[in-house]
Amino acid sequence: MYILCNEEPLWMSLCLNLKRTDKLLQYRGSWKETTLYLENLPTKYTETCRKRLHFDGFNSLFLYRRLYRCHTTLNGFSVDSGNVEKKIDISLEEFRHEYDGKKPVLLTGLADTWPAKSSWTIDQLVCKYGDTSFRISQRSSRKILMKLKDYASYMKVQHDEDPLYIFDDKFGEAAPGLLKDYHVPHLFQEDFFDVLNFEQRPPYRWLIIGPERSGASWHVDPALTSAWNTLLCGKKRWALYPPGKVPFGVTVHVNEDDGDVNVQSPSSLQWWLDFYPLLADEDKPIECTQLPGETIFVPSGWWHCVLNLETTVAVTQNFVNSKNFEFVCLDMAPGYCHKGVLRAGLLAVDGSMSSEVEMADLHQFDTLSDSDSTRKEKRLRTQHGDQMTNGGTANGASKSDDLWKQEFSYDIDFLAMFLDKDRDHYTSPWSSGNCIGQREMREWLFKLWVGKPEMRELLWKGACLALNTEKWLKCLAEICSFYKLPYPMDNERLPVGTGSNPVYLIGDHVVKIFVEEGLENAMYSLGTELEFYNLVDQVSSPLRNCIPDVLASGLLYFEDDESLTVLPWDGQKVPDIISKYNLIPPKCSEDGFPFGVWNKKRYEYTKAGMSMSESLCSASCSRIWPFIITKRCKGKIYAQLRDTLSIQDSLDLAAFLGEQLRNLHMLPYPSFVSRSCSDIGQTVESELTNHPVETPLFSSKVTAEWNIFLGTLSRKKMTLASRLTTWGDPIPSALIEKVNGYIPDDLTKLLSPYKDYHKEGCQLSWIHSDIMDDNIHMEPRSIDCYNNRISPIVDSMDNGYDGGELGQSWRPSHILDFSDLSIGDPLYDLIPIHLDVFRGDSYLLKQLLQNYKIPLPGGQLQHQSFGDVKYQRLSYRAMCYCILHEENVLAAIFSIWKDLRRAESWEEVEQMVWGELNDYKGFP
Repeated sequence: MYILCNEEPLWMSLCLNLKRTDKLLQYRGSWKETTLYLENLPTKYTETCRKRLHFDGFNSLFLYRRLYRCHTTLNGFSVDSGNVEKKIDISLEEFRHEYDGKKPVLLTGLADTWPAKSSWTIDQLVCKYGDTSFRISQRSSRKILMKLKDYASYMKVQHDEDPLYIFDDKFGEAAPGLLKDYHVPHLFQEDFFDVLNFEQRPPYRWLIIGPERSGASWHVDPALTSAWNTLLCGKKRWALYPPGKVPFGVTVHVNEDDGDVNVQSPSSLQWWLDFYPLLADEDKPIECTQLPGETIFVPSGWWHCVLNLETTVAVTQNFVNSKNFEFVCLDMAPGYCHKGVLRAGLLAVDGSMSSEVEMADLHQFDTLSDSDSTRKEKRLRTQHGDQMTNGGTANGASKSDDLWKQEFSYDIDFLAMFLDKDRDHYTSPWSSGNCIGQREMREWLFKLWVGKPEMRELLWKGACLALNTEKWLKCLAEICSFYKLPYPMDNERLPVGTGSNPVYLIGDHVVKIFVEEGLENAMYSLGTELEFYNLVDQVSSPLRNCIPDVLASGLLYFEDDESLTVLPWDGQKVPDIISKYNLIPPKCSEDGFPFGVWNKKRYEYTKAGMSMSESLCSASCSRIWPFIITKRCKGKIYAQLRDTLSIQDSLDLAAFLGEQLRNLHMLPYPSFVSRSCSDIGQTVESELTNHPVETPLFSSKVTAEWNIFLGTLSRKKMTLASRLTTWGDPIPSALIEKVNGYIPDDLTKLLSPYKDYHKEGCQLSWIHSDIMDDNIHMEPRSIDCYNNRISPIVDSMDNGYDGGELGQSWRPSHILDFSDLSIGDPLYDLIPIHLDVFRGDSYLLKQLLQNYKIPLPGGQLQHQSFGDVKYQRLSYRAMCYCILHEENVLAAIFSIWKDLRRAESWEEVEQMVWGELNDYKGFP
């Protein structure tokens, strides 16, 4: 026990997982010493720990093998005659014809003119960037930073089995001078991610520095991108297998829910020492030794493993071009079977994806990272000789279907056959392993569509794989035909925007198809929106001039013969096609707006009690889609203009939002008590066994309404810690541990400022919930709203016509997309506005409040003495709403205020983000 507890790999793991993200790692000669130093133990304990005991007669093959791996040298370990092709002065035409998307190649001469070829040595880099911190890649879930001079010192003295490795995708920001020392070779200039802003595009370039024995274990590059890697110092040994060929000793984990792929592999050194010698000649990988100045090209989908034979310095970039674009789109499509096929070939089909598979022989390599045991995963692996231990056939072929007897082909048409046709981009869980999010994926494809019209045939194929655009275009065409709208032009075939539903711009119309979270959620989204529009018209609210006109709405559905039918629906009564799905609670009337806001609140309450991986069973219907057609606005969305607006334009926007929030929050909402479904308040109260609602705070008239609001928050609180942990970085883990102490157990305390305070406008109100930079419309100040000539959209991804010139003055005109409407605390609407629209600018928030002019209980009562004073702070209530929000708004907070990642309390975060609210008094 003593010997094993003093093993360095154990202390290394403990050290790298310490929750001390505010400190740079500084190696102190051993991992035990480093860990004890970081733990700040009293001297008497650290001195005792330094006096190690020794034992005679003890031996362990396990420890000896590890000791050997820690101290072995790799002199003479290179492959003198590798079988990766080598080329000098290759032309772009030859590269694209012979290698791009087909096979690896080792290229010389591409870095001959780089300053990095002579200046990227360890000594010179330390001299110039010694105090610069770089990211470390290691088998830990935490992000570790080390100063380069400290890392260089570590490399000289370490004897780790799997040494720390600088693998930094932010090196260009940390040391901009490094970007001037190299350029992208001419063979790899085409990169489809170039259309994204730097902040939007996924990580794509890395500085790589590592000592002897370090390296990258077996993997396939993210999103099936291709890569080039240029070595500037040292030697690297490469091993590669073609797509679908799982290396011996490697296990592929595929999550059944979201398709996330994790690879379990020994370290590169372990693999070469323990697995490589067991391979028959015909099973050995393609290999080569890379020397300084050489560039290796790794095509899409190829497995590769790298071992540093000496201290090395290299730079690498991943890219998407016309050769791998469809594969990238396929890899990010929803589902899991095709993701397994992309990594493991035909091992991922038939038996290996549907039966239990034995664990790999993990005793052969002891430092593997464990997969999350709570995830539903399929394990795909090969034993020696490509034999599977799953009861299936030796070569992974099916006994029942000729399809599986075909040879595995890394062909997009063949691979696309494994897509799950029932999974949809808009409604299926998004894999956490995807390099970009769902919304970013849609924005990327649309920008490519607009910016590369000459490649639309290829782009359409990729969009069909990733977004199922062919199905949605068919639906759109049916709606256009029914309402005699023009058929979508070529530049109108892709959905626009980054919302969670397909939205199309057709001439002077906007067509939105509701699909997010399935049929039930879609019905409530449209039903509530139509009820809201009806109410705005009835009371002649001034808000009417700032929201788009509704031209039509209805349901689109597949008949039994697979033909599409359009059924107009104004939100009132229950359509016959919907009745059989039992979506309406039994005690509620089907007259009026049965899918209106109060039934939607019941639905929100039900959803709030579910974990992130759960979904409502009614969401499974994929044959009916509500839709709405609105008038298209003129101008641009704010997201496009953010960086071009003057300070005055921004202030005018803030004032506009304040005025429109006032109009929205003063709008009367449908009576709760008079409705036949008024029992939902009591239902909620009876179900809140862990967080009972104390009704004496409120009058009998509003108790049930507040109970709905508080009940939904309480159910969210039940899964709070797990949800924040799942979201993870950049939310500090230290704050996640303190979150339950910050949020009150009794959520009615959040509303204590409302006690005995019943002025109009201080109760629950309509809330938009989603006023973000893509839901605010701007128009040039010179535009004539009635006589402006319609010009075609050419470069915008908005709800309006392209109009005006960059640099001119713009004014806000409309607020868009009311599908997330709800009833709640008006303070809720400030969250997306302050974090997304204002990006945390407290001056703009102050300008909004000056034009809002509705009292918000808490701000003007903060200095009174009753109750706990924190419950009187508007900032406290707003911060609690951020934490309990269904969206990960905390990630936005810690991205805007990066210094808050070192915050020691939620109060510190609260004051930084929402402190401005505490000076708000409202205007009678």
